[in-house]
Amino acid sequence: MQSGIHRGSFGNDQAHKGSVRGVAVDGLNQLTVTTGSEGLLKFWNFKNKILIHSMSLSSTPNMMLLHRDSGILGLALDDFSISVLDIETRKIVREFSGHQGQINDMTFSPDGRWLISASMDCSVRTWDLPSGCLIDSFLLDSAPLNVTMSPTGDFLATSHVDHLGIYLWSNISLYSVVSLRPLPADYVPSVVMLPGTCQTQDVELSEETIEPSDEMIAYDSPEQLNEQLVTLSLLPESRWKNLLNLDIIKKKNKPKEPPKVPKSAPFFIPTVPGLVPRYAAPEQNNDSQQSKVVNLGILAQKSDFCLKLEEGLVNNKYEAALNLLKELGPSGIETELRSLSPDCGGSVEVMQSFLKMIGMMLDRKRDFELAQAYLALFLKLHLKMLTSEPILLEEMTKLSSQVEENWIHLQSLFNQSMCILNYIKSALL
Repeated sequence: MQSGIHRGSFGNDQAHKGSVRGVAVDGLNQLTVTTGSEGLLKFWNFKNKILIHSMSLSSTPNMMLLHRDSGILGLALDDFSISVLDIETRKIVREFSGHQGQINDMTFSPDGRWLISASMDCSVRTWDLPSGCLIDSFLLDSAPLNVTMSPTGDFLATSHVDHLGIYLWSNISLYSVVSLRPLPADYVPSVVMLPGTCQTQDVELSEETIEPSDEMIAYDSPEQLNEQLVTLSLLPESRWKNLLNLDIIKKKNKPKEPPKVPKSAPFFIPTVPGLVPRYAAPEQNNDSQQSKVVNLGILAQKSDFCLKLEEGLVNNKYEAALNLLKELGPSGIETELRSLSPDCGGSVEVMQSFLKMIGMMLDRKRDFELAQAYLALFLKLHLKMLTSEPILLEEMTKLSSQVEENWIHLQSLFNQSMCILNYIKSALL
């Protein structure tokens, strides 16, 4: 365009036998797409002008629009339908129908999720490309000729028959809750006045924005989508990721010297009895080797977590104990697991119940990372105790086989997902 020099043309004599209805170039300037009135869609190499692929359409195309970021091509046909193609695979991925008149213009949303079409039947329709459904439609008193969306997706601009102005429509989904469920087949769109031409329009819009929010259905996500899937917990990583490094963290956070309390002089300074007055020296405790930590042993009071584990041995239900452990922080979790030892007020039966709780978590394939973190900390604290008790050693043998089976199952899921991704990548490229 700057030099005015003719750089070339597509086709030997002509690119299409009929009139050209649309031309588009992809985002990398590698592909040129053209369509003509004879009903053909052609793909050309942008640099050497060679025809790569040609495909016939079900009807004569009226106009064409390309979303360059996603490579999605929209075609408005003379039978009042819309076909959506992927220029990489060169296949039709969506087909929309519903307009009763010629489609005048189309536009994509900035993210490529919506396709908005304007027709001579005085309707503006919004199509959701991922679901392939109509999610919004309204009628106007004047047929829309052109439609486009702002780069940020905030506004929709339209022009109309017998009107000289450009009308702006705000995107309600940006500032209020709007239901994006597919519209039913018998949906009758409401007639909306053009912006700025009706005084009562603000009231009507406010009522319309309330209706979709009333239709919204609260969706409760299940804890596990499928029993064969390995599900992680929703707890933040700070609750379980540093359980094995708590001793290092405590050493780093420990002050170099304990805070010293300033010595306050008594109101009456004691003196030593005698002829020569002397002040009495303060008493010092010479027994520096005596420990200040009291080992309560069996006198220690059991926590709620230990009580729930004891109940789990009877009824084989560990959900309550697991929920208590989820509410604690890293230091609280370490304290609870350390208290399971008989030296700290626990018992061998309570430790066995904890191992059964981990086995229950592995069987259900839920809270997978929590089970691994809790088990690793338990082994770090009570490894010597486990090797000396036959009951705990037997329970650990069962748990070891469960952990190995879970990791093998998880590895098979990873391999399956990688195979599918590699197949899709090779098929598309």
